[in-house]
Amino acid sequence: MTTAPVPSSRDLPHPTRGEIRLEGVLHALSDPVRLRIVLELAAEDVALSCSHFDLPVTKSTTTHHFRVLRESGVIRQIYEGTAKMNALRRDDLDGLFPGMLDSLLTAAARQAGRHGEP
Repeated sequence: MTTAPVPSSRDLPHPTRGEIRLEGVLHALSDPVRLRIVLELAAEDVALSCSHFDLPVTKSTTTHHFRVLRESGVIRQIYEGTAKMNALRRDDLDGLFPGMLDSLLTAAARQAGRHGEP
C-alpha cells in the first residue's frame, strides 16, 4: 500500500495549471515591482532566492509581491533549506497563453530601456 506524502508545514499553495486565470496573471504583472521580479527570473532562467532580489520596498512588501505572483500562478516557490526559491512557471504560462509572456517581457524591457530603469 502506497500513501501520499504528508505535506510539510513549509509547503506553499500553488494553483494547478488548470486553475491559472489570465486576469490573475495580468493583475500580478501589472505592478512594476512584480514585473521586475519576473523580468529577472526570466533573464536568469534558474530558481532564485527571495534574498537575491534588490527591491525598493520593505521586506513585508516584498513578501506580499512574491505571494501575489505565486497565487496567480506566475511563479513557483519552494523551500530549499532555509531559502525560499522562486522559479518562473514559463511552461505553464506558455502552454495556457502562447506568446503572452514573451510579449510582455519584451515590452517591459523596451519600456525600461526608454526610461533608464534597471
